[in-house]
Amino acid sequence: MNAIESRVDSTSVSFCNVTFTYTHPGQNDSILVWLALPEAWNGRFQGVGGGGWVTGYPTEMVPAILRGYAAVSTDGGHDGFSQPADQWAQVSPGNVDLYVLQNFASVALNDMTVFGKQLTESYYGKPIKNSYWSGCSTGGRQGLMMAQRYPNAYDGILATAPGNYWAELLPSFFWPQWIMKQIGYFPPQCELDAITAAAINACDELDGIKDNIIGLTGACNFDPSTVVGQPYACGEVKGIISDKAALIANSTWTGSVSLEGKLQWPGIAPGAPLSGRANTTCDAYGHNCTGVPFSVSTEWLRLFVEKDPAFDPYNYSHAEWDRAVHASVQQYDSIIGTSDPDLTDFKSAGGKMITWHGMADQLIPFNQTVRYYNQVLGLDAEASDFYRFFAAPGVDHCSGGIGAQPTDPLAALIAWVENGEIPQTLAANRTVNGSNWEHDLCLYPLASIYKGGDPAVASSYQCE
Repeated sequence: MNAIESRVDSTSVSFCNVTFTYTHPGQNDSILVWLALPEAWNGRFQGVGGGGWVTGYPTEMVPAILRGYAAVSTDGGHDGFSQPADQWAQVSPGNVDLYVLQNFASVALNDMTVFGKQLTESYYGKPIKNSYWSGCSTGGRQGLMMAQRYPNAYDGILATAPGNYWAELLPSFFWPQWIMKQIGYFPPQCELDAITAAAINACDELDGIKDNIIGLTGACNFDPSTVVGQPYACGEVKGIISDKAALIANSTWTGSVSLEGKLQWPGIAPGAPLSGRANTTCDAYGHNCTGVPFSVSTEWLRLFVEKDPAFDPYNYSHAEWDRAVHASVQQYDSIIGTSDPDLTDFKSAGGKMITWHGMADQLIPFNQTVRYYNQVLGLDAEASDFYRFFAAPGVDHCSGGIGAQPTDPLAALIAWVENGEIPQTLAANRTVNGSNWEHDLCLYPLASIYKGGDPAVASSYQCE
């Protein structure tokens, strides 16, 4: 293990930066770890997750450092930030580098935690008070992985919008693109946005307030075929909503289905932008459109499932699609699925975990987290004693959208771990016409319902 130590000063914080690489003998890997040790240490340790193919970001450690945490992250043995997966996914043509995949999935996460804790305690000369994980998307999946596979690693885990069920999720990203190819129509985003707007208009007030947010996505039964024939316009892009665009929207909401019509994986909720999955690019007038699939999904299908860099997922027949989805799960679920609902060991270790997920997430389906949490509850009816899931209406992937976002979910987790303060809601807020609206997030399966009064005040809503 090689280490480089340096001291970095800024106007806000002074910390010791330890960067080191290590290898697992015989695996031909080289894994980089970043550890930051602030001068004004708060006694806590935080693992920081990544996103997409990125195992971890040094830049994402900054908020933790500024708060006084000893913070650690890792590249997992590959450069997922600036390199396409083609440059590291295969050890030779047709052969997946399973060591790299295992490091990304779980092994490097535990390694960085073990090394980071040892170096932190050695540097400060005293034990760590409490340790926490924080991450969204891939970082959320990583948080669940730590709870499932390394239950003693962290006292508290914040796993936001987790990309677990990896082997089912990654193919499902491509489903709307495949549908567009099959029907021979790639619509301009303006047309799809018009359908989304119609869905929001139809289901907006189910939660008692008209605020351009679908708060009860599960109760929204909007049929996009009802707006076929209506005009849409975005500057120079104009047209009439087509039956094919309605089919694409419905397929994106429903999710991928087998040739026999069986649901393979749920889609995103109505009200979420369709561009995350049914993305296209067109000329200035909305003509000559082509598909723009999510790159992580196409790389997964090409390099890991088909093991052929030249493979084009648009060319799947439906039967071949079904085979690919099955192969993805069969070959990789045990490595990176992160879908084990048995959290007994994490519970026994005294761990606490919070997940929150935006209901308007255009990438990772909100209903995917609902599925996982229900499976956890199915094994342990008292799981909310240590694991709590909160829904965020109108919030996109990790952030964004017009819904209320949690103000400081990590603080709520710390209060739970260290003071026994069980979070009944998560404090959240949003900006509406320049003013701040408070709107607490509800513990699943409760939903936030407007009961009257000032809509900018959290007390005007009730979880029921």
